[in-house]
Amino acid sequence: MTHDEDIETLIVAAHALTRVAALETANETPAAQWRTLTILRDHGALRIGELARLSRVTQPGMTRLVGQMTVHGLVAKTTDAADSRATVVEVTPLGLEALQTWLLQLTAALAPHFDNLEPAEWDALRTTAAVLTRKLDRRRTAPLADAAEAAR
Repeated sequence: MTHDEDIETLIVAAHALTRVAALETANETPAAQWRTLTILRDHGALRIGELARLSRVTQPGMTRLVGQMTVHGLVAKTTDAADSRATVVEVTPLGLEALQTWLLQLTAALAPHFDNLEPAEWDALRTTAAVLTRKLDRRRTAPLADAAEAAR
């Protein structure tokens, strides 16, 4: 198997894992909400446009989603101090609590699928997760740093 095929297999498996998790938790909340809360947790407050880009949705779609999440107290909106036309969104304590509850539900739903793994398989999963976290954290923060630098 080539490295590209390994990456493809990992992507397909990750998508399957998220589908199984969604089905088994029977959670009807749109995936975009959890993705948005995770992005805000990891990046801090963001403008609607940047949040839409990171979440891979349209800006009008993100505006609607943020409006719904604001009504439920999961996020708070403020006006950007540098540009009064722009809206900045940040996750609220209630939003962080909802996200943590959802992550616990995901873990509980998926745990039975992994209960018969051998110690070496757990080591492999742990290593894979660490590598992905390290590689993706570096990549996702680079565009934000580049944008901040360009704005100066």
